[in-house]
Amino acid sequence: MAAPKKVLLSSPPDGGWGWMIVVGCFLVTICTRAVTRCISIFFVEFQTYFAQDYARTAWIHSIADCATMLCAPLGSFISNHLSCQVGIMLGGLLASAGLILSSFATSLEHLYFSLGVLTGLGFALCYSPAIAMVGKYFNKKKALAYGIAMSGSGIGTFILAPVVQLLIEQFSWRGALLILGGFVLNLCVCGALMRPITLKEDHKHPPEFLEQEYVSEAQKQDLKQLSICSPLIKAWSHECLCCCSWQEYNFLLMPDFMVLAVSVLFMAYGCSPLFVYLVPYALSVGVSHQQAAFLMSILGVIDIVGNITFGWLTDRRCLKKYRYVCYLVAVGMDGLCCLFLPVLQSFPMLMPFSFTFGYFDGAYVTLIPVVTADVVGTASLSSALGVVYFLHALPYLVSPPIAGWLVDTTSSYTASFILCGFSMIFSSTLLCFARLAKKIKRTQLRSLTRDTDTKQQIWTNGATAYSVSGDLDQKDVEILATEANSYSNR
Repeated sequence: MAAPKKVLLSSPPDGGWGWMIVVGCFLVTICTRAVTRCISIFFVEFQTYFAQDYARTAWIHSIADCATMLCAPLGSFISNHLSCQVGIMLGGLLASAGLILSSFATSLEHLYFSLGVLTGLGFALCYSPAIAMVGKYFNKKKALAYGIAMSGSGIGTFILAPVVQLLIEQFSWRGALLILGGFVLNLCVCGALMRPITLKEDHKHPPEFLEQEYVSEAQKQDLKQLSICSPLIKAWSHECLCCCSWQEYNFLLMPDFMVLAVSVLFMAYGCSPLFVYLVPYALSVGVSHQQAAFLMSILGVIDIVGNITFGWLTDRRCLKKYRYVCYLVAVGMDGLCCLFLPVLQSFPMLMPFSFTFGYFDGAYVTLIPVVTADVVGTASLSSALGVVYFLHALPYLVSPPIAGWLVDTTSSYTASFILCGFSMIFSSTLLCFARLAKKIKRTQLRSLTRDTDTKQQIWTNGATAYSVSGDLDQKDVEILATEANSYSNR
């Protein structure tokens, strides 16, 4: 395959082929996130067929989600150093192979590897590079573009949830997995749409990193020593080592990104078990299989509304500066929904939950890449998204089994859902307090700067100058001026 020709632009085109990138990312989210959500529909089938408890069966979904997020930096690395097209096509082949092998599973351990590790790894190579490509092509319409692209998760869930249930009834869970394996091969087509683009912002020289406030003096000295290395090292490793290590990942030292990273851990812990246990919980309160699958479909289609409306609204001039606040509200509202879920024990009561949770889930999922771009900038977006989705990995791995253990121990879903709700609310609250602390610090620094930067110049006979600065008030300045004048009259 010939190396793709990259186009150098001064700013994102905000249209043109960018809309084809949005379509490609839309299809990628259908084939990755929607298919992952639909694994929960197989939950009862796996549990019944292999005669296992909630906790052990939940590891399948956990490993798939964890592998997708854990290997996200690998997807970003392949995208940055080979091409986005190669990464997505390779991921499509791996994901398809994992689903097809899963249809021949003879134990849960087999599914842990094929449906969990292999399929999750394939999705990781596709997901973060496709999302980052949208950020490369859009600036002014970034939130709207992301809203449309990320709505693939909701639309895919809406369509695939009842279809997968029908496939299970017609062909058993083995046949359904085999058909899904063929379906995700469409990721290779999506990869072909990802035409590379290079912005002038991407060609910043690594020494610009030395100007950042959060870089310590020791790190600056290390970089300076690195820059005077031997000609051989310069020729072979300067671009690879300096650019990759400092330019691509310098955002890791930013305080704003650190706070965002910690909040993502709690947010990911809270959101994952809901998609695993919504269908089993609905079945446990007397809802039929078709109605339980329909709840997932409702959640999916309302997810689309949240994707697009929040994307469009936060692109408006009046709300553009409040994207961060919108993200906090969306995460907090999802947490509240989880807290109320244990008291909803019938299909008519669970429908409003699917509407509300789905809407705000779509809202904050759309804003994750937007908020990340606002924090780290477009040049580092691909690597930053890789890290952000990597941070989802551990919560996605442990939260469903922990929730399953709580269900097995208490014989109730209440503790699991309450823990999820408080985790998401804490994530939102943490970001809120960090934002407030930053505003207070800025205000104090501004007032301090105004006080300390005040300078008074006293001129004597138009020739001699006395400069007074620091904490002297106006009375001190007047006394000094009087003394200077009396001295000159002598």
